[in-house]
Amino acid sequence: MSPAAPVWDPHQYLRHSGHRARAFIDLLAHVPELPAGRPRIADLGCGPGNVTRLLADRWPGAHITGLDNSPEMLAEAAPLAGPTQGGGHLDFRPADATTWAPTEPYDLIFSNATLQWVPGHVTRFPDWVAGLTPGGVLAFQVPGNFDAPSHRLMRELAHSARWKDRLGDTLRHDDAVLTPAAYLHRLADLGCEADAWETTYLHLLHGEDPVLDWVKGTGLRPVLTALGDDAEPFLTEYRAALREAYPATGHGTVYPFRRVFVVARKPKR
Repeated sequence: MSPAAPVWDPHQYLRHSGHRARAFIDLLAHVPELPAGRPRIADLGCGPGNVTRLLADRWPGAHITGLDNSPEMLAEAAPLAGPTQGGGHLDFRPADATTWAPTEPYDLIFSNATLQWVPGHVTRFPDWVAGLTPGGVLAFQVPGNFDAPSHRLMRELAHSARWKDRLGDTLRHDDAVLTPAAYLHRLADLGCEADAWETTYLHLLHGEDPVLDWVKGTGLRPVLTALGDDAEPFLTEYRAALREAYPATGHGTVYPFRRVFVVARKPKR
């Protein structure tokens, strides 16, 4: 039996929204000029919509649709929907990135920290590129830190004797994303002009057990969903391991986080 889809908590996710937004902003800065003056844009995996509206700042006249498969995230985003100050429009719809395909031409398909949740997501690239207008852009960012202590320790604990029966197939593996070079070649094979790179952010976090607090909003969601009210014993073991792996200093707790970025432009003809 496949594990249940994780239940998302927008408020927990937004607790580190400033740090999380950095990758979105960096990806956005690398998106080139779009083919339309008032572009059609999809934000695939929009979450609570807090950074989706940054797309409207870049393209004030755009029609932007945020897509997500989490009812909790879409409910948080809903109040942001409506006309934008530049004469564009922002709306949100349910969609699953594992099956979503454009039903109209898009000038930009943008996805931030979502595709790592989609097994085999590279197989979706042909449909997404086909759905771009000539000169349109596919831009995405995925975490590349599955071999980091935060994720490795989580997997090791989930596969331990105490937890493997309940959590053995719950978590993603370190092959959930590809290397920058692999993404580059996949999109070049589709005829795109592609750019791929990686960045490691050194997030300085504050508060008690801040790395645990961070992953409660993202990578730990499948565990929290599977265990429900029984999660505290797991969290106790995991918390102790994280404190050793990420010791607090006088300035806070440093959390290195590698991310992979890709921007691919469809040929204009």
